[in-house]
Amino acid sequence: MRLLVLGGTEFVGRAVAEAAVGRGWEVTVFNRGSHQPPPGAAALTGDRTAPGGLDALAEGDWDAVVDTWSAAPRAVRDTARLLRGRAGRYAYISSCSVYAWPWPAGAREGAALVEGAAADAEQREYAQDKRGGELAALESFGADGSLLVRAGLILGPYENVGRLPWWLNRIARGGPVLAPGPRDLPLQYIDVRDLADWLLGALERELSGPYDLVSPPGHTTMGAFLDACLAATGADAELCWADPQTVLDAGIEPWTELPVWVPPGGEMHDAVHGCDVSRALATGLVCRPVTATVVDTWRWLTGIGGTPPRRSGRPTVGVAPEAEAKVLAALRDGVVDAAFPGDGRAG
Repeated sequence: MRLLVLGGTEFVGRAVAEAAVGRGWEVTVFNRGSHQPPPGAAALTGDRTAPGGLDALAEGDWDAVVDTWSAAPRAVRDTARLLRGRAGRYAYISSCSVYAWPWPAGAREGAALVEGAAADAEQREYAQDKRGGELAALESFGADGSLLVRAGLILGPYENVGRLPWWLNRIARGGPVLAPGPRDLPLQYIDVRDLADWLLGALERELSGPYDLVSPPGHTTMGAFLDACLAATGADAELCWADPQTVLDAGIEPWTELPVWVPPGGEMHDAVHGCDVSRALATGLVCRPVTATVVDTWRWLTGIGGTPPRRSGRPTVGVAPEAEAKVLAALRDGVVDAAFPGDGRAG
C-alpha cells in the first residue's frame, strides 16, 4: 500500500506512519518539516495554511490518505480537492465530539451531529472544526471513499495533550497523590497504536463511513489505571482515594485538572466512558491492556527527558499542587471521609 499521512510526525499521525512502515507499506508524510519523519518514511514539506503550501503534493498517487487536521477545515477541503483522483481513500481522524450534546450513551454512529464549520471560516470550536473536516473529506471523496474515525480519549506514546504524561509525572514525584474515586470507575480510551492498527486494517479492507473508535466500556478502571502508573514509575507514592463529591466540592475540575477522570452517575461519564463500539470491534479493533499503554508511555516519556510535547491550542491539564494539597490535608485530618461505596480500600 502507498500511504500519504498528512502530519505524520506527532502523536496519532506518527503512530499511523510507524505502523504502516512496520507493515512494509510505502509511506510518505507531509508536514511543515519541524519534526523528523519516522524512520523508513519519505517526507514532503509544506504548510497547508500558507499560499502555495500544497505545492509538494501537486504530483503523486497514493492508495490512501490519512488526515489528522484539527483546526479550520479549509485545510482538509483544499487537500482533499487536490488529491481527488490521485488517492484511493481518504481517512479523516475525527472525534466523538462531533456528536450533538448530550452525547447518547451506547452506539452513536447514527446520532445527531453538531453543525460543521464552513470550510472557508476561521477556526471555531473543536467539535465544529472536526465536523467541518468530515464534510470536507466527504465533498471530494464521497461516502464510499471516506473513512471517518471518530476517536474517543486517545492515550499512549507520543501523547501531546498531556493527560497520561501528567499522571505519570505526578506519581513519579512521589508522596501522597490525590486519587479521584471510585476505584472501580469504568474508563474507556484508545491506545494510539491500537487506533493505528485498526485504521490500517480498515484501509486494506476498504471500509468507509463513520466509526466510533475507543476501547470497549470498562476496558479498565480508575484504580487499575493509577495502579499501573504507580507500578510503571516505581515511585514512592501513595494513592489517597477521595470520593467524587469531595473532589468536586474542592472546586477541582474533572477531565482537565484530573485528566481522564469524570465522576460517575452523570451524562458526562456516560458520554465519555460509555460508548458502544460494537461496530469497530466487529471490524478488527483489538485493545491492549492498560498496563502496556502505561508502561510504554512511561518508557517514551523518560526517554525524552520527562517533558512531553505540547500541542498548540489545547488547555493545560493537571491540578495545581496547592489545590491537591488542600484535599490531601482534609483526607489526612479526617475532615472528609475517604471511603465510599464501591471503593476497594479506604484511605
